[in-house]
Amino acid sequence: MAENHTVKAFDNEITQLRGLIAEMGGLAETAIARAIEALVQHDEELGRRVVADDAKLDALEAEVDQLAVRIIALRAPMADDLRDVIAALKISGVVERIGDYAKNIAKRVGEIERQKKFEPLTLIPAMAEIAQGMVRDVLNAFAARDQHMAVNVIERDEKLDNFYDSIFRNLVAHMMENPATISSAAQLLFVARNLERIGDHATNVAEMVYYAETGAYLADRNKMD
Repeated sequence: MAENHTVKAFDNEITQLRGLIAEMGGLAETAIARAIEALVQHDEELGRRVVADDAKLDALEAEVDQLAVRIIALRAPMADDLRDVIAALKISGVVERIGDYAKNIAKRVGEIERQKKFEPLTLIPAMAEIAQGMVRDVLNAFAARDQHMAVNVIERDEKLDNFYDSIFRNLVAHMMENPATISSAAQLLFVARNLERIGDHATNVAEMVYYAETGAYLADRNKMD
């Protein structure tokens, strides 16, 4: 009876841990979307709210850390269960970093001059949509314990990298042709770089999901393909 109680308690804690990760993922995804909206609309107030809301992600990461340590200390999970807890612990740190990149984007809203049409800015939302989709799908992969979905996220990172290269070339050309816009274009380069890093972090999470569910690293999988 006591053993059944312990198993149920452990299952509840794992469910709670996954719920916290899902909540963090939702906040990070929203932060990306709102940061880009603030950038495109030149809404400095919205940008400031994105920056302020980052504290919620920090608090949730601390909660995940405490719960994961408690589970390991009290339950001594083994094999698959231990990989699950360690993955959640690592993923929370990565998602917190994704939130930091969204915050960095929001901070640049006031640094980009308001213009009727700043053509390079029109490219950013499409890149952001890819990055945001990767974050959403990789957290869904974690929640569903779906390694195939995780692999799909990793495969999309190349598309995001290509998008970044295209925006980089576009912005450099724009700066050369329109010297007056150099400052704003340089800020957009930082924005694009932050989005590219968000994609990298989503890929890192996908690799953790794959390992948690299979016990193998993707490098090993690639060698077998």
